[in-house]
Amino acid sequence: MTNVKSILGIIGGSGVYEIDGLQNTRWEKVSSSFGEPSDSLFFGELDGQEMVFLPRHGRGHRIPPSEINYRANIDALKRAGVTDLISVSAVGSLKEELKPGMFVIIDQFIDRTFARNKSFFSSGLVAHVSMANPVCNRLGNHIQSTAKNVGIEAVRGGIYIAMEGPQFSSIAESELYRSWGCDVVGMTNMPEAKLAREAEICYASVAMVTDYDCWHTEHDNVSVDAIIKVLNDNADNARSLVKSASSAIFSDHLSSECDCKFSLENAIITSPEARNKELVKKLEAVAGRLLHST
Repeated sequence: MTNVKSILGIIGGSGVYEIDGLQNTRWEKVSSSFGEPSDSLFFGELDGQEMVFLPRHGRGHRIPPSEINYRANIDALKRAGVTDLISVSAVGSLKEELKPGMFVIIDQFIDRTFARNKSFFSSGLVAHVSMANPVCNRLGNHIQSTAKNVGIEAVRGGIYIAMEGPQFSSIAESELYRSWGCDVVGMTNMPEAKLAREAEICYASVAMVTDYDCWHTEHDNVSVDAIIKVLNDNADNARSLVKSASSAIFSDHLSSECDCKFSLENAIITSPEARNKELVKKLEAVAGRLLHST
């Protein structure tokens, strides 16, 4: 892994790739052995460095959270050479101090989803990766310093609770999440973060607060119109953050030594002779580095 060139991936809303200075852009369909990704990948170069974007819900926001093919998305990004991945997503706030319009650089997750494929591995090839620290601290540091430098209000650290959706929370659910100490609630970062870890891709989550969920008695209940308004108002900040952070990430000489890129090192437990050959083939992009060495 020494001196491997960093390729930054961004997964988020349809407009996040509209970055000033992005050159040699193209849409390209990347096939995955796990089905269809949300959309084609958008490739571009920023100051000579390659970046890859994927609209999580597809262009036009066609795919609901529970029907996103998270495995195909991460697999396709891995096949495109992505080494570092920034997730940009909308969330509801569960804390008074996390106001709509703010950014939260997530460091922990609680996964309450139940209708999604959460692993690339299954019967015939079993692996257990650590999710104790589910995001890349190195990427988080770059995003935090970048936000400060460009004057974007961002909080470092927070617990993201992932709910199944697509309905928003009930008041009882919202209060339960608050009692657990959660900071924000969303529908998309799980199993995305788990799959990025299995694919040995450094992953960071930037959560854009759009509302106060439904617990706050002085604010209206969540509505799509309100969320879209905050997202549109904050779109320039999101693009500015991604653009500015990319420079620090590309110049990070410690990137190839990051622990995230070796997360499968001691995770695969199935002995070579017992492995399902078809599954091994499907995992070529995700785990080929390990599977071909044993």
